[in-house]
Amino acid sequence: MAEIQAQILNFLKALGKYRWHAVTIAWLVALIGWAIVLRLPNQYETSARVYVDTQSILKPLLSGMTTLPNLDQQVMFMRQTLISRPNVERVMRDTDLDVKAASSAQKEKMIEELTSKIKIAGTERDDIYTISYSSTDPKLGKDVVQSLLTIFVEGSFGGKKQDSDKAVQFIDDQIKSYEEKLAAAENALKEFKIKNMGLLPREGGDWSARVAAANESLSQARLELAEAEQSRNAIRRRMSGGGGGQEGAGMVDPELEARIAAAQKNLDNLRLQYTEEHPDIIATRRLIGQLQAQKKEEMKKGRPDPGVAASPMMQQLSISLSDAESRVAALRARVGEYQARVTTLRSQSVTAPEVEAQLVQLNRDYTVNRDNYQQLLQRREQAKLSGDLSSATDMLTFRVVEPPIAATKPSGPNRLALFSGVFFLALVAGLIGAFLMSQVRPTFLSHAALREVTGVPVLGSINMHWTDGQKAMRKRRLAGVGAAILLLIGAYGVGVATMLARASA
Repeated sequence: MAEIQAQILNFLKALGKYRWHAVTIAWLVALIGWAIVLRLPNQYETSARVYVDTQSILKPLLSGMTTLPNLDQQVMFMRQTLISRPNVERVMRDTDLDVKAASSAQKEKMIEELTSKIKIAGTERDDIYTISYSSTDPKLGKDVVQSLLTIFVEGSFGGKKQDSDKAVQFIDDQIKSYEEKLAAAENALKEFKIKNMGLLPREGGDWSARVAAANESLSQARLELAEAEQSRNAIRRRMSGGGGGQEGAGMVDPELEARIAAAQKNLDNLRLQYTEEHPDIIATRRLIGQLQAQKKEEMKKGRPDPGVAASPMMQQLSISLSDAESRVAALRARVGEYQARVTTLRSQSVTAPEVEAQLVQLNRDYTVNRDNYQQLLQRREQAKLSGDLSSATDMLTFRVVEPPIAATKPSGPNRLALFSGVFFLALVAGLIGAFLMSQVRPTFLSHAALREVTGVPVLGSINMHWTDGQKAMRKRRLAGVGAAILLLIGAYGVGVATMLARASA
């Protein structure tokens, strides 16, 4: 603690020794600083406030019909890029600042200064943005802010329309490509259908379904044929039992008729399982032929009774027999046709699945191209609508809340603060100057300092004896230092009072 007090005491003694140096330095710093502060040009700040309305009635109306632009993101982008180099160069052209640049270096310097003086502030919650600019010329500040405000409004609508046009152009190119693909797929599908006309599956079923349907039709026709033959044989039995008729009117053994009916039924059952070339079917047909031949022989042996043949009942039976024979013939023709169809389908059973697979592949390719083509058409219309929507001023409304006005009162610099800062800086500079002088031209101000430096013990000291004239001179010098300091403080006070008076006026 004693060492700190000793250092402080030595510092004060050094200041007292070089007090005139401290006062001189303080006056020089104060005068120079105050002159610079008073010569600073006035700064005039111009600002404009704009409200951006992003809640358009078109948004809920067009929701789902097209891609709506992100208006908040669009405004934020314009805010962040407003003071980009292209925009600053445009501001310079609008305000004729570019004609003042004599060289490229000077132009770059003007761009940097202009960029540093432009400020953009805003609250995204309230959608109110403030654009401000400080300049020594009030009219220039107003022109700069007005140009920035114009760029801010115009930039929010520009660019989106160009992006939409590029998207439409890209989609148009894709549509042309898919039109070619779709035409090629249609031609390939048409040629394939013409080439494989008989092998193509019908609507609602594949090849196996067609084969199953043909077999079902054949079985149904065979059943109907068997029923018709049974009906015809019954008529014949009635005619034979009646005592004769026309051809075949003789008596026939009922057991032979039963055997023929059983063989015919067995043949029908075999045809449901096998083809006509099967050995069992061939043997059964041969047996039926033999029985039919035997039946005809027995019928030829009989002699028709003219009275019975001429009876109304026999005539009616003859008509029924004729109808039954016609129906049997028709059903046999139908069975033959269905049998031919089944045979054809079975012979094509190896090629048909491959044709079906190729048809499915062609249809799938055609469907994919058609769906993509239709989607591209829909997207193109959406892109056109989005472009028109982005360029519509109704989607984004700007309201200038506070237009730019040329400032009448300067906003800066803060001369009072600078004036006071220079005053305190002058005082500090004087103290530091006196301390540095004491370090450059050191003196021993105490016994301890002399003993510490020389290492020699100090036995005593002789005090300075001042004469009356020297004492009077010392007093005058101290009074002069005090007067110089008071005069400096007074000058500071006068300057502050003057500035306050101008500010209130």
